[in-house]
Amino acid sequence: MDVLFSKSQEKAQRVPLKFKRYLLDVINWDSRLIAIKGARGSGKTTILLQYMALHLPKDSTVLYIAMDDLFFINKSLYELAQTFVKYGGQFLLVDEVHKYPNWSREIKLIYDDLPDLKLIFTSSSILNIYAGESDLSRRVATYNLKELSLREFVFLEKNIELPTYTLEEILRNHQEIATAINSKIKPLEAFQKYIKYGAYPYFNDGIHNYEQSLIQIVNLIIDVDLNAVATLHFDTLVKIKKLLFSIATSVPFTPNISKLSQLTGLSRPTLIQLLKLLESARLIHQLSKLTSGIGALRKPEKLYINNSNLLKVLSNDSWKTGTIRETFFVNQLSGIIDLHLSDKADFIIDKTYTIEIGGKGKTKKQLKNTPKAFVVKDDIEYGSLNTIPLWLFGFLY
Repeated sequence: MDVLFSKSQEKAQRVPLKFKRYLLDVINWDSRLIAIKGARGSGKTTILLQYMALHLPKDSTVLYIAMDDLFFINKSLYELAQTFVKYGGQFLLVDEVHKYPNWSREIKLIYDDLPDLKLIFTSSSILNIYAGESDLSRRVATYNLKELSLREFVFLEKNIELPTYTLEEILRNHQEIATAINSKIKPLEAFQKYIKYGAYPYFNDGIHNYEQSLIQIVNLIIDVDLNAVATLHFDTLVKIKKLLFSIATSVPFTPNISKLSQLTGLSRPTLIQLLKLLESARLIHQLSKLTSGIGALRKPEKLYINNSNLLKVLSNDSWKTGTIRETFFVNQLSGIIDLHLSDKADFIIDKTYTIEIGGKGKTKKQLKNTPKAFVVKDDIEYGSLNTIPLWLFGFLY
């Protein structure tokens, strides 16, 4: 245990504290069992260590452990938790639990058998913690970590901290908010950088290697993460990559399931299931109209690559400006605000507001006589009335 404690404290001492992801202030840390899910590279480990460094005692009551540690070659997570509690342990932080085969059953046992221990764990965004070997749905508080927002990117790149705004605040007070932000940064310049290399924090390691890092991340998600959760054959993994490339070069993609099935050699049910896995892995978004939904065997009505950075590398720079606009909007709102396709425009958000997205010259003609409708424009610093700058939706979190 001494070696584990030493590693744990060393990790907490080295974690950077200047920049904190939005989720750090959202999580209810009083819960006894907490799950933090997210895609590779989104910052799950950093959140775990920042919470430890900022809010937990710096003594042997706290232990951070990564599930790829050699300790687990001949020891179980449950055994570790039992021993830790005997040493006076109170807070166990477990990183990348999806790399451990019996995670669900043992976490349930830890929760049930060790009531004085608080357990916080991170996992791949793909992992369905409610469908594991043991049901954790009544026990665990789950939080999903998104990629960097435009606001977070600005803080990381410029060291300028700006507030978040709710959807209602942006729709109601966008002129006032845009004026305040424009007094501190050049939002159009920041937006252009963000869509190329701002979605993941490792752009700080150098933008020249950023695209290669993204490609490596995509391969790891498909070859390792998807395979760990769904146990897929090698030929299926190859077909998934082919499917992802097909989506990236065609977005916003209205899928023809029959043609995609022929192209990839996958059956319809398998194809739809793989699309759900790709969405869980935060590689794509599936959208439907408000009235249709996505059933178990129902195809989505449009597919988007998860974010503009991924779109850029997966499409070999063949993307169009209009696609980037929609991809950015979908990414910044997904998981925070209810989002559907619209019959009259591009999107319906919060089941109430109709949104049409375009460039500086976009008119309101398409939204005539549509209540609670807004035009969201690229390439403008300020809006007016029901016209809102696109970049402003990067300040929701």
